[in-house]
Amino acid sequence: MKMLLETKGLKAFYGDFQALFGIDLSIEEGEAVALIGSNGAGKSTFLRAITGLINANEQDIHFNGNQIAGQSAHSIHKAGIAMVPEGRRLFPSLSVEENLLIGSAGGRPGPWSLDAIYDLFPDLVTKKNNPGTALSGGQQQMVAIGRALMSNPRLLMCDEISLGLAPKVIKSIYEAIPRIREGGTSLLVVEQDVGQALAVADRVYCFMEGRVTLTGTPDELTRHDIAAAYFGMQEEQEENN
Repeated sequence: MKMLLETKGLKAFYGDFQALFGIDLSIEEGEAVALIGSNGAGKSTFLRAITGLINANEQDIHFNGNQIAGQSAHSIHKAGIAMVPEGRRLFPSLSVEENLLIGSAGGRPGPWSLDAIYDLFPDLVTKKNNPGTALSGGQQQMVAIGRALMSNPRLLMCDEISLGLAPKVIKSIYEAIPRIREGGTSLLVVEQDVGQALAVADRVYCFMEGRVTLTGTPDELTRHDIAAAYFGMQEEQEENN
C-alpha cells in the first residue's frame, strides 16, 4: 500500500517545554491506526503538530509524498487532513446542519455530503435545525465527526471521541468507522480505551512521556506488552533489579 502519512524524529515544544521526543510514525493508504497512552503522553500534541496547530518547522512530516511541516493549518486541511478535536468544539450559535456545512468549505471533492452524513448518523436527521450544542454528548460527537468528513479528507484524525460518553453511545459511534473506511478514508484514532482501540485498528502505537514505547498489530501485542508500554512497567522492573 501507498504511504499516506509519515513522521521521522518528530519533536514538539510548548515554549521551552519539550512534549514530543523523536516520533517515528506511519500510516498507509486505507489503514486505521490507533494511538494509545495515558493523559499527558503526547497524543493530542502529536495531532496538533500534524495539523499545523503548533509549530513544526524544521521537522519531517510527509503527507501523500509532500512535506507539510511548517505549513499553515488551513493548507494542511486543504491537502486532505481533518481532525475531530477532543471536546467536539461545535459552534453553539449554528444549527447542526450549519456546523456540518462548515466542514465543506474547502471544496474538496469526494463521497461525503450532507445526505451521506445523515445516512451515516440517522440520529442527526431530526436534529438538523437544532443548535449544535443542544444535543446529547453522543449526538454532538456525531456532528463533530460529520463536520470533519464533510471536508472529504484523505486522513481523518479523531482525538478521544469516546471520552465522557456512555458505552452504548460509544459502540454506536465506533460502528461508523468501517463505513468511513469504505469511503477510502484512512484513520488515526487517539484513544485511552485500549480495548476499543485494538478493536478498530490495523496497527497500534503507544506513547508515554512523548515517546513511542510500543508498536504492532493487535494480534501480535499481548496485554503484558501493552501494560508495560502504557505504564512503563518494564522500566520500573529494570530499576528494581
